[in-house]
Amino acid sequence: MRVPSLPRRPFGLVASALLSLLLLFPVGNGWAQFGSLRIATWNVTDYGGPGARDADFQNVFYGAFEGRQFAPDVLLGQEFLSQSAVNSFVTLLNTAAGSPGDWAAAPFLNGPDTDSAFFYRAGKIAYQGTSTVSLGSPGASELPRNTYRYDVQVLGDSDGSRLSLYSSHMASQGNPVARRLAEAQRIRDDAENLPAGTHFLLGGDLNVTSSGDSAYAELTGAQASDAGRFFDPIGTPGSWNNNPAYRFVHTQAPGAGGGGMDDRFDFLLTSASLGDGSGLDYAGFFGTPYSTTTWDDPNHSYRAWGNDGTSFNETLTVTGNQMVGASVARSLVNTATNGGHLPVFMDLRFNAAAVPEPGTGTLVLVGVLGMIGGRRLARRRHLRRV
Repeated sequence: MRVPSLPRRPFGLVASALLSLLLLFPVGNGWAQFGSLRIATWNVTDYGGPGARDADFQNVFYGAFEGRQFAPDVLLGQEFLSQSAVNSFVTLLNTAAGSPGDWAAAPFLNGPDTDSAFFYRAGKIAYQGTSTVSLGSPGASELPRNTYRYDVQVLGDSDGSRLSLYSSHMASQGNPVARRLAEAQRIRDDAENLPAGTHFLLGGDLNVTSSGDSAYAELTGAQASDAGRFFDPIGTPGSWNNNPAYRFVHTQAPGAGGGGMDDRFDFLLTSASLGDGSGLDYAGFFGTPYSTTTWDDPNHSYRAWGNDGTSFNETLTVTGNQMVGASVARSLVNTATNGGHLPVFMDLRFNAAAVPEPGTGTLVLVGVLGMIGGRRLARRRHLRRV
């Protein structure tokens, strides 16, 4: 499936300079502001509570290399074992060096297998509740785990954006494909019935080897109603398994004993509304295919964190890792027991509230320049945390 990219608009030097000045300096009491929200998904492999991996998790989240760090604002997690495990993970997030210390989590819901968990920065979003989309069952045509939807509101967004986030851990390869398809159908059906104006996305370990998998096609394909349709923001369909052409988007397996980096199992998929060029939106050129020559694709904020493309069919490169450096890369390997997974993230941007000094006309100027150049600016900043 090919999703049209956002149009590339010309950006004059004068407009660029003026926009930069407005972002750096106030005019009266008014500011030009664009908010950002980093969304991530990560299968952390059987996290049961405090243990030897905790320091490595902390380093993955807040360790820095050449000005880059993971530092998400929202995390959709898979393979958590209990409420106490979730509580412990919140503690490690809040006590990591460099953490803002405002992490919280949705209440843990226990299903028939390992479960999803939802972590968020309370200073960035308002958590509104959890819904169970579908229940896991041992049946050969049923999904193995519960699927959840987390509803939030983005704080500081002048549009008051509502966002629904689905977390999924689909049946592994070797299971009947019907198990993944059943889960995909229930997710899409639920998304079709969300309140009008709700943005939505799916994060998780989908265990699919190609875009031809029936579950992936169910989620992303055109249907009579496309209200619940998901899109790949990096527009990269294909046969991902064991294919070096997709080495920059592989997420499994970075650790020892997993067969090496040769699968794109972990995804962030979004509603069309997160790529329409208005309001809460993907930071990047939505639907433009991801680079096949570099991990550092300037068209995208989407990253398989730690994958610099040098680890195809091997454990994750540590020494000389060009994306995250040796320290964070080593921690990613250490957290990936039994092969494990890399986290995946992307940035969303939104119009932040700005209050100008009366009579300055700041908001008008900001609005005009923002439409011209905001998206280009977002692309330049998407991997940096100030």
